Amino acid sequence: MKADTKQKSTCPVCGRPAEQATRPFCSPRCRSVDLGRWMGGTYAIPGAPVADDADESER
Repeated sequence: MKADTKQKSTCPVCGRPAEQATRPFCSPRCRSVDLGRWMGGTYAIPGAPVADDADESER
């Protein structure tokens, strides 16, 4: 007998099982919550600091 190796993914927002139509989320609501977090700056990808254009013109 073959073991089921396919793992169910979970919603990164609430932890419920993800739905195929809204993967990786469980619902359109969780998809919107995630987008709001990115737009609001809750999530951020670390990187090198970016020089501000105002600082460049003062030099």
